[in-house]
This record gives sequence, C-alpha cells and structure tokens, in this order.
Amino acid sequence: MPARTGRNYLPDGGEFSFAEILEPARALAERYRSAGYGHGQRAALLLENRPEFFHHYLALNALGVSVVPINPDYRRDEMRYLVEHSEAHVGVAVPDRLADVAAAAEGLDLPLIDAENLPAAFPDPARRQFESDLPGRETEAALLYTSGTTGRPKGCRLSNHYMLTAGAWYISTGGLSQIRPDCERVLNPLPLFHMNALACTASGMILAGGCLITPDRFHPASWWQDVTDTGATVIHYLGVMPPILLNLEPEPAERRHSVRYGFGAGVDPVLHQPFEDRFGFPLVEGWGMTETGRFINDNIDPRQIGTRCFGRPRDGFEARVIDDSGAEAAVDEPGELCVRSAAADPREGFFSDYLKDPEATEESWRGGWFHTGDVVRQDVEDRLYFVDRKKNIIRRSGENIAAAEIEAVIQGLDAVAQVAVIAVADELREEEVMACIVAMPGQAVDEAAARAVFDQCHRSLAYFKAPGYVLFRDSLPTTGTQKVQKTELFAADVDPRRLDGCFDFRGLKKKSAA
Repeated sequence: MPARTGRNYLPDGGEFSFAEILEPARALAERYRSAGYGHGQRAALLLENRPEFFHHYLALNALGVSVVPINPDYRRDEMRYLVEHSEAHVGVAVPDRLADVAAAAEGLDLPLIDAENLPAAFPDPARRQFESDLPGRETEAALLYTSGTTGRPKGCRLSNHYMLTAGAWYISTGGLSQIRPDCERVLNPLPLFHMNALACTASGMILAGGCLITPDRFHPASWWQDVTDTGATVIHYLGVMPPILLNLEPEPAERRHSVRYGFGAGVDPVLHQPFEDRFGFPLVEGWGMTETGRFINDNIDPRQIGTRCFGRPRDGFEARVIDDSGAEAAVDEPGELCVRSAAADPREGFFSDYLKDPEATEESWRGGWFHTGDVVRQDVEDRLYFVDRKKNIIRRSGENIAAAEIEAVIQGLDAVAQVAVIAVADELREEEVMACIVAMPGQAVDEAAARAVFDQCHRSLAYFKAPGYVLFRDSLPTTGTQKVQKTELFAADVDPRRLDGCFDFRGLKKKSAA
C-alpha cells in the first residue's frame, strides 16, 4: 500500500508478504469458527481498501462464509438494503463507520465487529444454521451487488470457482497484457467491492505469485510518485483517470516508472494516443462485467486506438452480437453483446445467479447466452467496439448507477409529479446524472426547488448518485401505459445541459456529506 500522509491507517504505507497476510487470516478463521460461523453464512464487510479486508476475506472463505463488501460511500438506507437482502450473519467495519453500520442494521439482529479493536470473543451469530459439508469450488465466496435496470441493485453470487476462473483468466491474457509469474506488481486503485480488484487482480496475483498494490483510492497529485515508489509494472485505470493525468503539469516521475501497460476501460478515444505518447506505455482497453468473471481486451498489436475497440473474443469465451429480433447483427451494425463459456456448460465460470431473483437470472441467460445489455458492433475481423448501454444505467467515474433508484427518491418528494433520470455526457467523468422533473401544479421550478431535489438525493444516496443536473420540464413523453420514453426526451442535436431551467450541482457532490 502506498504511503499517504494524514491517512488514519498506514500513513507510511506498508508491504506484506503472503505469509504476513495468511498468518492473521488463519488466526481470524479459528476465532470465527469458535464463535459458530460456518459454511453457507455471510459476513458484511465495510473495510475499505485496507489490509484487514484480506485478513477477514481469506479467514471467512476458509470456513465457507461468503463476504458481502459494502461501498464505504453508501448511506444508511443503501447499507441496510445490502445487509437485509443478503441476510448477513455478522458485520465487520472500520471504527469510524461502525456506528453507521449499526444504525443501518437496526432491528436486523446483526452482531458487529470492530476491525481495529477485535473483541476478546467474537459475537455468536444470531442465526447459527450453516451447511454441514465442507466448502468447495461451488461454494459462494462473495456476494457483489451490481446495479440493475429497475429497482434495487441485484446481488451476484460468486463462487470459489468463479474467483479462480477470473484470476486464471486475468493472468493468461497474453499479448501486451501478459502477466509474468512471480514478478508483476499490479497497482489497482479500484475498490475491493468491485470484481475488477477482488476477483481479477487479487485472485490473479495470488495465483501468479505477484504483488497487488492497493491504494485507498486514486490520488492524481501523487499518482506518478506512488507508481514509481511502489515499482508498479501494471496499472489499472478508469476512463476518468487519463484526462485528469493529462491535465497535470509534467513531472520527472511520469517517465521514470516501470509500467509495462495499463489495463482498463473507457478512455476517451481522442486522448488515447496522447496519453501513450506522453507517459510511455500502452493503455489496453477491455470489456467485462461482474456476472461474466472474464473480459475481452484489445491486447494484440495493431490495436485500434481511438475507436472504442475492446478486442476480439478469446478461446474459451464466446461472443455474438444480436439485433432486436435475436438474429445475428450484420457486420458493423450495432446490436446487443451476448457472451458465454465455450465449455459444455455455457454458464461455466460465470456468476452463480442473482440472489433471490431466479426470474432475472433466467432472463439474462435466455437462449443459452448471457445478455449483457451493452450495445456493440463487430467488424469483419471480429473486433468488437463499444457503442452504448442498452440498460438504463448511468456510468459515472467507474460507478454503475441505476436510474430507478434515484427516481424512487425524487418521486417521494411532494413537489414532484413525474421524474425521469438519465445519463448526460461529462467531459471528465464519462457520464453524469440528470434528473428531468415535472413539478406538481403550483410548485416552484426555480433553483431553490432544484436544490431541494439535489439535497434529498445527496442525503439519501451515495454522493455519486445525486443528480449533477436538475432540469424542470412541462411534461415528459410517455407510452400508452404511462412509461416515460427516455429516448424521446430530447432531439439528437440537443444538449440538455445547455437548456434554460437546467441547474448544475456537480460542484456540490462531495464525499464529505456522507
């Protein structure tokens, strides 16, 4: 972990061997076992990107207890949903968030553990039942929540087999993104509640004998110093990172590094080549989802820089592009990306299912292919290019945000008659949240009214979900069944951010309000 002055843990950074991680994990496993935790239970973890996350994750995994990582930016209602829906048997949190988790779990009979001040005896789980057999490859290792198109996030059940498949896939990509055994140092600033960091890089480095460098988050001002100080040979990035780094003043560290390549998604095509020219290593664009456990990436030269290409399907992982009728889309025609394993079981290595939602699971697997909801096109040489998202998802700085979750908060306001939440372009964060609102008769449609909408969302949801823009309208286009037709909200040549009555609150979206 890189040093970070002022951080309330490991301000001087730290480096740990596998043995130094394993020893406390084994001790924790015995303590959990003695307290009555076992195969088939779940533990909610709010441990940020700290070493303690791995101590508890490995300890619980050894017993067959699945982890439910909590986004530290979540507010009370969001945390409560995860804890309640997952039916977690215990919660573990850093000291300054323990009270928040306790408040979120009020009435749910959830024993809590302070990760920095472990009790003499771990609390007995309120529900002691667990499976009698030993955990195995199909045992649930983690439950990660991913935004759906409607309603609350869905819980993806990920097995040990999924984790091993994801790690093995990550280290076997080859080409420009080759992982060399026993020597790579992978700097991944993404959070451990995402599959990228937890399943791909963490599992991959365990399998390859490499080093995983886990900062608390992306810090632009110290990024290149962190890269050089840690000896990183591979970095992971989100689309928001390249423009920020390109806007920094040049410094010696930005070319003194040992980075062989960067791996990520969403770099602005216009900035792709300038980034590589300035910093001296390739950015390998890829595509993946929590549900798939595997990815496709553009790791073979000549790459299609500046085109949103994310490569060709690899052996063992099949892809097809279909039109609205379900037939194969023509070459270079947009369609939905569908993927599956090339094994006898098309679901081999994928997520097990969506927790408590068999209908959604089967719908996603209709026709024997997993339907991603992403619109892509495929050229004559089988290269895939990202076009858009079919799902009603907003992607802001790497976070997938369900519009329906925000709409539910806004619709609860007495002053709101109708609301539609959409994604609008953002030059820095890829997309930003916009709320299009029809006010109740007689209600104001001024900046104060818009600010009231923003404040309610900012209080109720993670800061990044609050609308960066609020726009009042006289009406919203609807179907015969009164469903809002979001594609009809604005003409193709209209930028809704520039319309009269649109209020910009991006500067108020602050973590400190949590």
